[in-house]
Amino acid sequence: MSNIFSAVMDPEQNPLSKLPRAQRFQLMVYLSLMWTTIFCFGIGYWALYGQLVLLHILVALGATFTGYTFIAARRETHRDKFKSEDGAARYDDLWGAP
Repeated sequence: MSNIFSAVMDPEQNPLSKLPRAQRFQLMVYLSLMWTTIFCFGIGYWALYGQLVLLHILVALGATFTGYTFIAARRETHRDKFKSEDGAARYDDLWGAP
């Protein structure tokens, strides 16, 4: 295990060893910043896992509600019993106009 650790972390043994010391240091700092950011995002997402689950549940409930709405829209109603040529409903006047 220490051999693997040295191959990555020891600047005298890793593939950056052929570069000058200042460049090695700069690249190791940038790489450490990159990996720190990756792990911080990973831990942050793990901490927000409960909120992510809640979001997924809400999306699933929304999809279910949409599906039930589409199924309900397919059911035959009193408007479907009268088919007119122009597509208008027969007795659908809300205000009672003639």
